[in-house]
Amino acid sequence: QVQLVESGGGLVQAGGSLKLSCAASGRTFGLYTMGWFRQALGKEREAVAAISWSGANRIYYEDSVKGRFTISRENAKNTVYLQMNSLKPEDTAVYYCAAALLKWDTVPKKEVYDSWGQGTQVTVSS
Repeated sequence: QVQLVESGGGLVQAGGSLKLSCAASGRTFGLYTMGWFRQALGKEREAVAAISWSGANRIYYEDSVKGRFTISRENAKNTVYLQMNSLKPEDTAVYYCAAALLKWDTVPKKEVYDSWGQGTQVTVSS
């Protein structure tokens, strides 16, 4: 497992941008698939984006964020990012960073991730 700490959440108007960061501990960061999930009030936690371990170069986006969100990783800094543009009120949620060693076809499933951050609140006002 790795320890994860998110930052970068906040309040933004619709159409604005935020960049979330997730700092990970450990020397094996590059081996992990990293995911961003979100959980809105009263709803299930859902996958937003994921990026594969360093050697595979695969990226997943949930349909509603395609073209607006960009996930990236910087292994030298043990950090994964989520750039969020053109934000909408329905993007309001607590955003969580997660890490896993997994098969790519399971990447949207929260159950396969065994390390989670504490979450950061993103609020988009209309």
